[in-house]
Amino acid sequence: MGRSPRSGPPRSDVGTILLHWLTAVAMVASLVTGLRIAADAPEAVISRALSPVLPQGEVWTVHVVAGLTLFFAAGAYVVYLRRSGLERRVALKKLRVFQLPAANRLRWGAVNVALHWTLYGLVIVLTASGVALYLGHGGWIVPVHTVAALATLVYILVHVLAHYGYGGWGQLLRLFRPSALVVTAAVRPRPLLVAGLVGAGVAAALAGLDWSTRDLLPIIRVGQAPVLDGVLDDPAWKASRAVSILTQQGTGLGGRGESTVEVRAVHDGQAIHFAFRWQDPTRSLRRLPLVKKADGWHMVDGRADRADVIDFYEDKFSVIFSRSNAFGGGGGTHLGPRPLADRPPALNDRGLHYTTDGSIIDMWQWKASRGGLLGHVDDQFIGPPLEPTPKDWDRTARYQGGYTGDPGRAFYAYNYRTEPPGGYRGPVGVQRLPKDLAATRQALGTFDLDPNSSDGEGARWWMTEAESVPYSPEVDAAIPVGTVIPGVLIMGEYSGDRADVRGSARWKDGWWTLEATRRLATGSRYDVDFLPGEPLYMWVAVFDHTQTRHTRHMRPVRLELR
Repeated sequence: MGRSPRSGPPRSDVGTILLHWLTAVAMVASLVTGLRIAADAPEAVISRALSPVLPQGEVWTVHVVAGLTLFFAAGAYVVYLRRSGLERRVALKKLRVFQLPAANRLRWGAVNVALHWTLYGLVIVLTASGVALYLGHGGWIVPVHTVAALATLVYILVHVLAHYGYGGWGQLLRLFRPSALVVTAAVRPRPLLVAGLVGAGVAAALAGLDWSTRDLLPIIRVGQAPVLDGVLDDPAWKASRAVSILTQQGTGLGGRGESTVEVRAVHDGQAIHFAFRWQDPTRSLRRLPLVKKADGWHMVDGRADRADVIDFYEDKFSVIFSRSNAFGGGGGTHLGPRPLADRPPALNDRGLHYTTDGSIIDMWQWKASRGGLLGHVDDQFIGPPLEPTPKDWDRTARYQGGYTGDPGRAFYAYNYRTEPPGGYRGPVGVQRLPKDLAATRQALGTFDLDPNSSDGEGARWWMTEAESVPYSPEVDAAIPVGTVIPGVLIMGEYSGDRADVRGSARWKDGWWTLEATRRLATGSRYDVDFLPGEPLYMWVAVFDHTQTRHTRHMRPVRLELR
């Protein structure tokens, strides 16, 4: 940082101060929101330890905007240094002092130059990996982005200490003492204005490239609706165009946490028909099975009390539709243990889904063992935060923010009594037992203690009301220790708005295929109507035998009804 010709405490020129603080604010905002996002990962250590001091809520927008601002500020500073004749501040030749006997001040100056170039390296890595993640790439890019972010956190501390070592408090306080730029022969006209224009142009180009390259799914009209059978051999699907979406940062899926989703859509003037096809190496139906031990029935998976099951669960698939293209799935994703201070905390500390503008996000959720293989796709929605119930407050129920089912009834229930956090560690209360134990065993197929194993093609992990009887000690006494029964019950019928979406799914060769259909317009305020000329955006998520840790993608797909 150049010295002002004025006497008194050291100062910095206005351009340096403005760009420095813009960079600092953008960097801190990007870091704390990025760490909040990273803290959600099950393997997170550092970011999770910092969780109590990290921001909560809809952090995706802040993270993306802060990253773009950081890129703008860094690019503008490069131009500013050139046009203001201040390149000598960060000249690499200053590093030669490490090879020579020199005063401590010169050595600290060289350290600051090295840190300056280190920061540019980190910004390049963060920008490149962040853009790749935003565009839908994952794999090794995720840990690279995370490590670079943590390194930047360390850099901030070292940067402050190095400047203090160079000039004490005066060196730190100079960034609060602006002065005019010293005009020399090396200074070109309007360095700050030109730097700002160049930075803004680059940022605008990136934003424009993002918008112009987003996927578009055309929904064409066909004369005959496809048959819902989980096989894409209908003429309607052959006439449609598929959009391929790489979703990432989930769990399971062969250890990759990624799944490619292919989406097709057509309509016949009355109803809309979707075909979703996604990668999943296993057919998983075992949603929280129960095993009998000497002291009673036990839940196989131990994370149900936190609503964060990642082993013995069913496969699921979710799609949301929103009029908004805001980050975080139309602005409906809010991270952190308690994003709503006046509502119960998230049972799994991962966050809540809700909207803040009164809007409704339409959600269809296919659940393999809770009606998904019986022709139903659960019609749900994300809206403003719901009023908590007493069970939400005492945590015997899971408060879900504004995410819930449409009015009506789903026909699935759970074969155990719910327990608050810390529960399900011992014997649990069972609701119903098999009427014919041999028939139930045959329906379940082979029970494998490896959660990553695949259930057989004919296996099903639910009991119907007709196949079961209410729990009684007498029936229980006849069931041998070691018996496994389903954790899901199918009772009654779907009804109301919640039954609007029908579907059929099949798993084959590592892929699920789901065909789903619904009327174009249902008349329900909890649904989004598919209308020509009205913007509509879509996000999809894959759950591989996990309760909430689904894959995700940042950029929505725009739907266009034709």
